Formats: sequence, C-alpha cells, structure tokens
Amino acid sequence: MADVLSVGVNLEAFAQAISAIQALRSSVSRVFDCLKDGMRNKETLEGREKAFIAHFQDNLHSVNRDLNELERLSNLVGKPSENHPLHNSGLLSLDPVQDKTPLYSQLLQAYKWSNKLQYHAGLASGLLNQQSLKRSANQMGVSAKRRPKAQPTTLVLPPQYVDDVISRIDRMFPEMSIHLSRPNGTSAMLLVTLGKVLKVIVVMRSLFIDRTIVKGYNENVYTEDGKLDIWSKSNYQVFQKVTDHATTALLHYQLPQMPDVVVRSFMVAVTKIHLAVPPRRGARDGE
Repeated sequence: MADVLSVGVNLEAFAQAISAIQALRSSVSRVFDCLKDGMRNKETLEGREKAFIAHFQDNLHSVNRDLNELERLSNLVGKPSENHPLHNSGLLSLDPVQDKTPLYSQLLQAYKWSNKLQYHAGLASGLLNQQSLKRSANQMGVSAKRRPKAQPTTLVLPPQYVDDVISRIDRMFPEMSIHLSRPNGTSAMLLVTLGKVLKVIVVMRSLFIDRTIVKGYNENVYTEDGKLDIWSKSNYQVFQKVTDHATTALLHYQLPQMPDVVVRSFMVAVTKIHLAVPPRRGARDGE
C-alpha cells in the first residue's frame, strides 16, 4: 500500500496538507465561537462593537490565510498513479461521455453492493450453523449406507398404541372421562368431559393433536347424523376464548420424540381449566 501511494504523490506535502486542514478547521471554529460570544467585556456599547468587529476580522483573516495555504499544498501533493489492478474496467473511467453512460461508477457501485451482500451472507451462515436443526440438504453427500434411518413420527404410530396412551391418560384423571371414536378411519377423535363444566373435542392424527374445540357442558357436540361436530364454535364467549388459548398452546408446544407427553400435558391443562371455570353459564354472543 505504501508503494502505491509513493508513486506520483509527495508524501511530505501530503502530511503538511493534513496539518493545514486541521488548522483551517480550528480557524473556522474560532469564527463561530466569536459569533457565539458576541459583544462583551467592554463598558460602552461603542467599545464593545469595535472590539467585536476587530476580533471577527482577525478570525476571518486567519481562515483566509489557512485556506490559501491548503490550496498551495494541494498543488504540491500531486496525483496518485493510476496503475491500479482494475484491468480492462479501468478504461471505462476514460469515457468522454460519462454523464450519458456512467458505466464505471455503476460498476464500482455494483462491486460495493456485492461486498456487502457477501458480508451479510457470511453473518447469516454463521447464525444458521449455530442452530441444532440439521436439514436434509446437509446430508446430500452422505452415502446411502451411512445415512441414518428415519425416526418414527407421530403420524405413523399404530392405532393400538394410541388407544393404550389414551386409556392410561383416562385412568390418570378420575374427574375426567374420555370417549374415543374413529368415524373417519384411523384418525381418532376424543370427547373429553370434565364434571359438569365443559366438554372438549380433540381431533387427532395418530398422537398429533390437529384441532381442539372447547364447549360448555350443556351444549350439543354432535351433528344431525350423530357425529362429533368439529367445526362449529361454542355459543359462549368464555369457551371461545379458552379454545383460542388451547389452540395457541398446541401450536407452540410439540415434542415429536415423545408424542404421548404432549397429549398428557394437554389433558393436564384441561383439568386446570376445569378448576378455573366456575360451573355456571357463560355469557352468550351478543348478550
């Protein structure tokens, strides 16, 4: 870098020019300080005016002197050599119609943009590498023999296992009754009744809870053909709010390696709702 600057540049004059810039800035600062202080330290108004004008003129002369010195040194500094490694792109700066075809400036802007893009891409890559989740794209180079076997998920569990989990949960909570049915094949639907307070309809895919609806104990949970009504919401605002909270909890808490823990935790939350909601009619919509 020092070799490049030394070609065509007077380094001594360059250092003196930097000092001249500092002196010029100091002179300009003194001019503004003089304007800020105003007229003072004199008894009569005429004396204050004369002192202010004299001091202000001295500061302006200092600015003019420092500016002339900087202009003189700038002529002595010289121009740096243009032998930069720009290859053929350096010829674009010699275009006589640069205002009409600013290719060189656009090329430099694109180069700066690409550098910033590479920098931010490196930061994003570092943050993503800190995550414990490994995508399948990271294992594309792994041979088929070394590829790990797929772990069982909540969507491929046998129905017998689901029945055993639900029956164990039913025995854990004596104040809760769980009725399991499969009207649409292997997917289970649960009707959970808690005392005389509320009923919960749970739509499952294997042990994955897909949908839940909370209704009052006195509300009808069946359709006209005798199936569980999984679409209509409760007529009471309090149970509509409970349904929203239960759905939010399901979206934020999943444990694929231990799906029965998710279902058991959900049932524990339902029992807490049973203790929190009083056994009386809630407010209907529009009341």
